[in-house]
Amino acid sequence: MASILRQPVVWFGEHVNIALLLLIVITGGALAFITIADEVVNQKTQTFDTAMLRSLRSADNPSIPVGPPWLEEVASDVTALGGVTVLTLVTCTVVCYLLIVKKYHAMWLVLAASVGGGALGTALKELFHRARPDVVPHLAHVSSASFPSGHSMLSSAIYLTLGALLARLVPKARAKIYCLAVALALTLCIGASRVYLGVHYPTDVLAGWMAGGVWALICWLCARHLQRQGAVERDIE
Repeated sequence: MASILRQPVVWFGEHVNIALLLLIVITGGALAFITIADEVVNQKTQTFDTAMLRSLRSADNPSIPVGPPWLEEVASDVTALGGVTVLTLVTCTVVCYLLIVKKYHAMWLVLAASVGGGALGTALKELFHRARPDVVPHLAHVSSASFPSGHSMLSSAIYLTLGALLARLVPKARAKIYCLAVALALTLCIGASRVYLGVHYPTDVLAGWMAGGVWALICWLCARHLQRQGAVERDIE
């Protein structure tokens, strides 16, 4: 049964240029970000953004989010996973581990994804300089510009990169899929928590996911190129 399930994966690897597929996805993600940014700049998304934020609050009291009382605390805990402090601790922990086991190329990949993603996110925020939502009271402290969501972008860039890196170190296809699925689920939950807490418009989060995902894919593409050149260890089969 395992050999039967593995046959489509082998065929796909032999007949499809993965690098070309990644380039297509990167291009699509970049175009999606540009489209969202253009709509935001021209204020074509404001009605949608406002309606979404208001739908997540009590009609009688906009300071109270919908759902059970514990959901706000859960959202606050989840959103912290995409904060600069937590992501810095995660990155430093992984970098130190990779340094100890002498996987230097993987270490530089993680650093590039983290530092580069942070720099790109800061630059984009300064470029668009969108004000934070004032539709509903904020349930978390914020200080920077709103577009794109830094939590969404950094979590996409770092967690997806770490998920892909971990997937390279496990032998079974199911384990590889699990690593990527967990990274994707974390990214989606962090972004959703930003909207639930009222500190970001939905389009901020969507744009953050697009930008962070594109950056992670670019890092993966570079890692694949280095792998083919023999500079990075090949995946465990």
